[in-house]
Amino acid sequence: MSPVRAAHDAVLPLTRIPVAELAPDVVVVGDPERARAVGSRLEGTREIARNREYLSLTGSYRGRPVTVVSHGVGGPGAGVAFEELCRGGARRIVRAGTAGGLRPDVTDGCVVVATAAVREDGLTDLLVPTGFPAVADPGLTIALEDAARAAGVGADRLRRGVVYSNAAFYPHDVLGPRLELWQRAGCVAVEMEAAALFVVAALHGVAAGCVLAVDGNPLAADDTSMEGYDPFRDIVREAVDAAVTAALEAVTAPVAAG
Repeated sequence: MSPVRAAHDAVLPLTRIPVAELAPDVVVVGDPERARAVGSRLEGTREIARNREYLSLTGSYRGRPVTVVSHGVGGPGAGVAFEELCRGGARRIVRAGTAGGLRPDVTDGCVVVATAAVREDGLTDLLVPTGFPAVADPGLTIALEDAARAAGVGADRLRRGVVYSNAAFYPHDVLGPRLELWQRAGCVAVEMEAAALFVVAALHGVAAGCVLAVDGNPLAADDTSMEGYDPFRDIVREAVDAAVTAALEAVTAPVAAG
């Protein structure tokens, strides 16, 4: 089945984005307030839609049109935004979010560029077969790493690799958290939406990438219950700022020929 494309004069049903107002280069974030913060970095920013958790703004960055959209928490709800963005004509989408570290060297303030994601996101098993990979676009991945370095993220803080997209934020003791399993498998961080983005984008032939600011390491802190979780510290804010800069630079970088 060919990817669905909305008409130019359409309004997307749940994000309420007018297709004519959607830029081909898009940055997505979880929090509507973070979307406003990203929008403040653009020139000529205007709100183009607001519905539920989906706040959408369009402006320009280094002379290129960019749309910023908040997608909320978790794969299924975020997948609605990703689907509508693809249907509306987005060609490149980069998620700038937060994550928990899994490896011992992925701690507060690190920036992770995701190369792929484990699909325990709660959505993609309903879209594609189990063996279908959730993989980031190679060109965007390279651009995100380069942009993060240019933004001042040193080798001591920059990481890349497979992330674990987990549908459950707060674990319970019935089945228990699976973080140690995915750490042993080599995952560098845990988050909630990258797998949904990579799969939905792949189904539409859209390039997708993901850069994440690390706001803790539940395994290193022996805090898999999340009782000590606090994402509002200065070290996290600095990493978020660098991740957003990397996302804006990468999503607007010229596309290499061929």
